[in-house]
Amino acid sequence: MTQIPATQHAIQIVGVDEIVHNTEKPVDEVGPFQMLLQVEACGICFSDTKLLHAFDSHPRKAEVISGIDLDALPEIPSYKPGSQPVVPGHEPVVRVVKAGDKVTHFKVGDRLLVQADWKHLRTPKSNAAFGYNFDGALQEYALVDERCVVSPDGEEFLIHVTDGPSAAAVGLIEPWATVEGSYAWKERDHLKEGGRLLVITDGDANGLDALTSAHAPAETVQVAPGEIASLEGQVFDDIIYYGADPEVFEATAALLGTRATYCIVLGGKEIGRKVGIDIGRVHYDFIRFVGTTGDDPADGYAWVPATGELRDGDDVAIIGAAGPMGMMHTIRAVTSGFADLKVTGTDLSSDRLAHLAKTVDPIAEERGVPVTYVNTGDEELKPGFTHISCMVPVAPLVAQAVDLAGEGAILNAFAGIPAGTLGEFDLQGIVERRIFMLGTSGSDVSDMRTVLRKIEEGVIDTHISLDAVTGMKGFRDAIDSVINRTSGGKIMVFPMLHDLELTRLVDMPEKLPHVAEKLNNGIWTKEAEQALLAGE
Repeated sequence: MTQIPATQHAIQIVGVDEIVHNTEKPVDEVGPFQMLLQVEACGICFSDTKLLHAFDSHPRKAEVISGIDLDALPEIPSYKPGSQPVVPGHEPVVRVVKAGDKVTHFKVGDRLLVQADWKHLRTPKSNAAFGYNFDGALQEYALVDERCVVSPDGEEFLIHVTDGPSAAAVGLIEPWATVEGSYAWKERDHLKEGGRLLVITDGDANGLDALTSAHAPAETVQVAPGEIASLEGQVFDDIIYYGADPEVFEATAALLGTRATYCIVLGGKEIGRKVGIDIGRVHYDFIRFVGTTGDDPADGYAWVPATGELRDGDDVAIIGAAGPMGMMHTIRAVTSGFADLKVTGTDLSSDRLAHLAKTVDPIAEERGVPVTYVNTGDEELKPGFTHISCMVPVAPLVAQAVDLAGEGAILNAFAGIPAGTLGEFDLQGIVERRIFMLGTSGSDVSDMRTVLRKIEEGVIDTHISLDAVTGMKGFRDAIDSVINRTSGGKIMVFPMLHDLELTRLVDMPEKLPHVAEKLNNGIWTKEAEQALLAGE
């Protein structure tokens, strides 16, 4: 039986851009509905840096307002909303070492993968999450309450895993699942049933009756372009604008609610300039922009794909492919099984691209998928890609990706850009070439199970995305590496190893030779992990 100490090592965010390594954080007492989880390993995510920079202004650091009996929240010692110091870390594998007598879904000894996004627990602008407004896994022992990790409809946010895969392999499932989720999210190709519809027109609303009869909104508001100022403060699930005035578009796009769609019906007119689009909301709020050069809004909704999945024959570009998430998108593309794919990975560092190629090429050759690597600092990409994923959180780069997109392209704005960030986009080109721009945030339990299945079936090896390991001592260097994008892949933290400094796998032969000899051609293995933990 595990001997549970009174105190532990933990990483805590205590303010905006303020992080501490606390060597004496108390281990939380376990209540009747709670479990104490010993952390085997936890990955560092770029999202951790967003929490560090935003702290109490982050929408997931806010107080929970629904989804649980609010009187229960003070009973949960790991609940740390607002300005309270919080332990980050939402990519862990854990084991239950203690459970309260009212815990029914899990038991001591269970090995679990954490789905950190507790979507049934709402905050004012988002949802609760492990490692945000609840202490996460960058500590030796994390406490969770079963009322948080099992939703009212019975969905479990802790996924049972066997002892087979390494801790790193399981800990890496969460970031791979966010990649998987971006391709699996089901898009809406019609008006929201029972939603609010805004129609902007100074003439006829062609095709509107047919559109609303197929999927009826609960409320339809119709105004002329000159009346849009009267709509201030309102929120709509769908907006249909018959016209091409960029100022009308920009003013009314701000009225889109979460998961809302804007359909612009040009009627043969030209927009005349690039328009400001809140690309951050495309990613975090799932807003979408479609349209038609003709007169019928149904034609705008008709080209919305079922999902953002790859398709046979796609010419794929991954912008920022040499970073941790870009590598995952690249590997996913070459292992996807779609026919006649071509893949291009870009980066501004030839060294990083060489590292990517070393990992990807053997898999791509085995699958018969041609992969090209382009340093975009030296060479311009040629337009015509039919599927583009952008890993770089810079609005102008996403806007440039639209210019690179061909007819019927899907553009995945994968990198999280803060909501409120406007980019200048060629909306005319988006409509004419039917470029569907999507973004997603986080993942679902189903995405994690998909990745777990792919690991078990040998389709992917999540180890290939691991670039470095560290204990608590090296965490600051590790988070700096993520912030500065100097890491060639993911970094895995082993909280029980207090004194391990940040160590890249390429440096293992010199720094940790007993671990290096267990690597597989430079790739992490379960045997290497066992050697690291044993300190042999």
